[in-house]
Amino acid sequence: MSTSLNSTGRRLTIWLLACLLVAGLGGTAVGISAASDTAIKGYDPVAYFLAGKAMKGSEAHTYRWHNLTWHFQSGGNRDLFAATPEEFAPQYDGYCAWAMTEKRKAITDPEVWKIVDGKLYLNCSMAAYAKWSRDIPGNIAKADANWLEFQQGK
Repeated sequence: MSTSLNSTGRRLTIWLLACLLVAGLGGTAVGISAASDTAIKGYDPVAYFLAGKAMKGSEAHTYRWHNLTWHFQSGGNRDLFAATPEEFAPQYDGYCAWAMTEKRKAITDPEVWKIVDGKLYLNCSMAAYAKWSRDIPGNIAKADANWLEFQQGK
């Protein structure tokens, strides 16, 4: 009797492990969230230009670009972005403009932003924005050079 129970218990354990394995095949790797490829925390990059403010996008209106999923308020905003993503995407793929001057990538706060010469720049905090704002043209030049190095190192 105990042999039968052990055998049943082992079969049940194997079955459960198999189910977990199969379920996990469509999931994400350990340490990587499903939202890790969401650009700028799901904010709509086009809204900064059209509405003049940071606005959350919707999962109903997305577009893949630069290996990121970009979210939009509407299909119209998505279509504008898809036609010319370089025109609307934040610089440095949405990484912090100040951090990029220091040759590092930092996740941004989409509510801390500025459009300069028709380009969108995001920063990781108001403190970073304050530092970046002291010399915007100089900091953009530094960040652009550092971003180019990041791009060449891909």
